[in-house]
Amino acid sequence: MAQISVSNLTFYYEGSFDHIFENVSFSIDTNWKLGFAGRNGKGKTTFLQLLLGKYSYQGTVTTTTTFDYFPYQISKAQMQASAAEFIEEIKPGCEVWRVICELTQLGETAEILYRPFETLSPGERTKILLAVLFSGENAFLLIDEPTNHLDQKARESVKGYLASKKGFILVSHDRDLLDACVDHMLVLNRKTIEVQSGNFSTWWDNKQRKDQFVIAENEKHQKEISKLRQAAARTAQWADKNEGTKIGYDPVKEHDRSLSTRAFIGAKTKKMQSRVKQMEKRTYREIEEKEGLLQDIENPIDLKLVKLQHHKEVLVRIKDYMLRYEDAPEPVFTDVTFTINQGDRIALQGENGCGKTTLIKMILQKAGLNPGELRVIESGVCETAAGLMVSYVNQDTSRLTGGISEFCEKQKLDRGVFCSILRQLDIERVQFVKNMEDYSEGQKKKVLLAASLLTPAHLYVWDEPLNYIDVFSRMQLEKLLLEYQPTMLFVEHDIKFRERVATKIVEL
Repeated sequence: MAQISVSNLTFYYEGSFDHIFENVSFSIDTNWKLGFAGRNGKGKTTFLQLLLGKYSYQGTVTTTTTFDYFPYQISKAQMQASAAEFIEEIKPGCEVWRVICELTQLGETAEILYRPFETLSPGERTKILLAVLFSGENAFLLIDEPTNHLDQKARESVKGYLASKKGFILVSHDRDLLDACVDHMLVLNRKTIEVQSGNFSTWWDNKQRKDQFVIAENEKHQKEISKLRQAAARTAQWADKNEGTKIGYDPVKEHDRSLSTRAFIGAKTKKMQSRVKQMEKRTYREIEEKEGLLQDIENPIDLKLVKLQHHKEVLVRIKDYMLRYEDAPEPVFTDVTFTINQGDRIALQGENGCGKTTLIKMILQKAGLNPGELRVIESGVCETAAGLMVSYVNQDTSRLTGGISEFCEKQKLDRGVFCSILRQLDIERVQFVKNMEDYSEGQKKKVLLAASLLTPAHLYVWDEPLNYIDVFSRMQLEKLLLEYQPTMLFVEHDIKFRERVATKIVEL
């Protein structure tokens, strides 16, 4: 067991306008199962890279332990080889028998180690890399979003496996995973960093109570400041009025006034003005004492979307549908039957490779969109209502390049409104001048989501919209969908999101 002590850590990327970390200090224990959460772009992956020594920084990070990082980078040559051939390249000293033992705990056999890596499913690849990661000893493990793009079955395997381990930092936005696997939370708040015992739900409950207390304290504080300002304004008014009586007077009404009265009035006014200044100082002191009181409050702005009403009740009809790629011997799926009626929010569910994205692309194609060339053979019914307008979020963000202005021009979006939605999704204004290829994966996904929300549609089709999206934005999107209740077809492996949003689940 060892400590990792971070003291006055400051870091920013060269050419960047803003600090990622500024004078950050905290300590963690290498024996913990540590969950790591925070808004997109706040520096979670960057912090892991700093621990690995990838970047230079100001401040100190003190520890006696070594680190290992997931996911490993797999080269093109390694993709074509079997994992058994290259595991020692990615983790020196790694022994195959240890990896096999770890794979058994993940519910996999040694057979997947000897198949070409590129032929494995995302779940099988993740399990191999996790088995390699945990096959060593003594290192503190840095695990960066291990469940992205995994189906539910693979997620459950990874969740059970990580729950049995310790000595790691787990970066994840999956609330279900964090609740099951961690015993401490490291959270990047808006302005501070905190370390707390317990899982995500424990931290979130504590945060909500703390936020309510801080809000109540702030309201009381604002009332005190308001009273001080009113008193200062009244005293200033009296002082000004009194000052005005120094010169000139009515000899009938003030027959007993002498020249010495002027000095007396001046002294009295000076005392009043001094009192005003003291009140102002006290007001500013009160403000300074409470400065930053609400800096860590998570109070997301309510999002909006423009859903359209179609003249038909049934928007998509699929019956006894079969689809097979032209060069494939077996169909992707067969006998799929369901309808999407107005108001439905349908979640497609199934293992990786069962055809969820393919089915989505066929529906888009039938609705007149161009999701890319699909050379397939189909039978049965897959039809959409005439004039159906669809708003689509692709799971792939790799095509996002260039600036926000170019993107808005290409998508025919109002730049001002689009940037306003990005701000509501907690993307800082400073990001708007950057090229999108420099965004984090979560920020890129928010660009696609913002474009979808700004596109009026009868049907919203979202393919794994929450990959890399921070937990606060997930809750924000949940609230939006439950309030506006748009017609949707979506694929999402976040259990809590799916349970709250979906009105129907279609299993492939």
